[in-house]
Amino acid sequence: MTGDRTSKRALRIGFQTSIITVFVAVVLLVGLTLVYLSFERVTVITRAAASGFIEKVAQLGADHVDEQFKNVRDNLDILSGLPSIQEAEIADNSRLYVLMAAMLRNNPQLFNLYVGYEDGSFIEMDVIDRANSAFRKGLNVDQDAAFRLVVISRTAGAKPVTQFLSENLIQVAEVAGPAGYDPRQRPWYVEAFKNDKTLLTGPYVFYATGEPGYTLRSPLREGRRGVVAGDVLLNRFEDMLAQQKLGHSGLAFLFNESGRIVGHPEMSRLMAEIPERQDDLPQISALRLPAIAPIIASWRQGGPAQQFFEDASGRTHVAAVHRLATTGSANVSIAMIAPLDEFYSRIVGERRTLFALALAFVGATLPFAFWLGSLMARPLRKIVDQTDEIQRFQIAERPRIHSVIAEIEELGRSVFTMRNVVRSFASFIPRQVVRQLIETGSSLSLGGARREVTVLFTDVADFTAKTERADPSQVMVYTSRYFAALSDEIMRHQGTIDKYIGDAVMAFWNAPADDPNHTVNACRAILACLAANEALNKEFRREGWPPYETRFGLHVGDAVVGNIGSSDRMNYTALGATINLASRLEGLNKNYGTRVLVSATVRARASQAFLFRSVDSIRPKGFADAIEVSELRGELAEASEADIAMCRRWDEVFAAIAREGTAETTLAQLSGFMLDYPRDGIAQHHVQQLRASGPNKGQAA
Repeated sequence: MTGDRTSKRALRIGFQTSIITVFVAVVLLVGLTLVYLSFERVTVITRAAASGFIEKVAQLGADHVDEQFKNVRDNLDILSGLPSIQEAEIADNSRLYVLMAAMLRNNPQLFNLYVGYEDGSFIEMDVIDRANSAFRKGLNVDQDAAFRLVVISRTAGAKPVTQFLSENLIQVAEVAGPAGYDPRQRPWYVEAFKNDKTLLTGPYVFYATGEPGYTLRSPLREGRRGVVAGDVLLNRFEDMLAQQKLGHSGLAFLFNESGRIVGHPEMSRLMAEIPERQDDLPQISALRLPAIAPIIASWRQGGPAQQFFEDASGRTHVAAVHRLATTGSANVSIAMIAPLDEFYSRIVGERRTLFALALAFVGATLPFAFWLGSLMARPLRKIVDQTDEIQRFQIAERPRIHSVIAEIEELGRSVFTMRNVVRSFASFIPRQVVRQLIETGSSLSLGGARREVTVLFTDVADFTAKTERADPSQVMVYTSRYFAALSDEIMRHQGTIDKYIGDAVMAFWNAPADDPNHTVNACRAILACLAANEALNKEFRREGWPPYETRFGLHVGDAVVGNIGSSDRMNYTALGATINLASRLEGLNKNYGTRVLVSATVRARASQAFLFRSVDSIRPKGFADAIEVSELRGELAEASEADIAMCRRWDEVFAAIAREGTAETTLAQLSGFMLDYPRDGIAQHHVQQLRASGPNKGQAA
């Protein structure tokens, strides 16, 4: 039967929900169908537009790269037309050096310009910082060096020399060599005469930098036989290709006919990933886009230059491939890739707008359904929330719920009355008891059960003397503030306030709710009460009211806990010897000048967390055995070294008292202690006892 009721309850829906659900279902069925059809149509249009557009972008990218190569070729043509180049007048030719530096400055894609001759003569000017950082470090030159100029002249017995020039072509340093370099053996020189129609040589590893790149070269048409050339490092393509990408996540890269990447925005990273062959180039598979290689293979076999594919995450991309015209037999091509959602972000955005408008249309029809359902459901929801709060014992004041419907209005009045009754009820009975009654649904009844509790008694020292001549109404106001401060700390540490007895408070832990750490929580509550008492006394002094100095007694043991009284009027309390001893301990504070006295049982339970010191051994009336009494000093973790040392020293003195040696010996030890702690009330008490009664240290309480 319980399972049937649970399943029926799970199937119930609110009145407001049922109205809105039916209405929204109908509107969404029609609206989203139209949106879906529009989406499909827009997707087809987007793909068609993207296919045509990326082809144009790829063409423009190819033209841009070709233009970079063409600019270099034009500079090579200019350089080859100079008489000084044609006649190999390369030594000490400052005008030639200025022109070569200007060409390098105007062509950031170039690493260097150089000319090699049939007799082995050679001139080269490099821009040092366009290679990697290791290149400059290997040269070991001053930071002012911007250009490296290498001149090898085979005329008049001149020796090869390498000069390092500043940005203004002022010589910074000069070294001999390179002695073993012969331009006639380099690939760019040899291939220039094999096929002078090809502008590009490479890629291959450059002699100077050890980095791969392309050489753009051209044989000299007039004058001495030779080759004029310029190097483009592959890493110089990074910035150029980064500017060619389409959208935020697009990619443009160059590749050759052997399936190697020869230019990429992150070429340095790709090269670093193939450390086993530093003179090789990364393959297209290094891009981690498996669909790219089949697209390029299809294009080479006459397939479309524009194709769509999805990456591993399911994101649709469009790709286009285009050959570079200026690379000749090197057969370098450019590939461009862009995510479709970025490629036509405006169209995709408008598609989202269409979807948003459809949802807005659906949403615009909902207010009426919401209004109709809310008219009845809102007050019912509030009533349910308030009854749940009462069940969770959240009984803060709430406004009364009103409704135009008479039955809901009456129900709101009943809940309002019930909240006030529970709040008033909780002011006279411990809140834990009231919460337990609400949660269990049981009723109050006479009787109790034996259980272990930690019991606290407090009292204000000289309360009568401080308040007997004061205005009674003022006494009530200030004492209530005092009780509120202590009660808040006790309840915050899981304590139950039993009763207020004049200026005293009785509280206990581990009832009615179980608390496995009740003794530790009680000790911590006392320390919190001391701090709250001190703060409150500062306010009392400012207001001209005498401070309340509180004394505490704490004991743990078995007691009978439950409801006592009559069926008409009962009180939730604890009874037994444990309660009596806690009360006795509180009263003993005035004998020893202490604030907090606890039993040996409390000390044993909480000694790992708190600092105690022994006070006395008493034999209360009604108890067969002597009771060891200790003083609670504070949290052990927060105690100072001085306080710990004092307690340790006192315990040594107290051990001597407990051994019941001669009064003279014990008094001597006590006197030594009081020399350092002359105001210690416990020591003063024992001195008086020893002087009055000799070795008999025990006392009745």
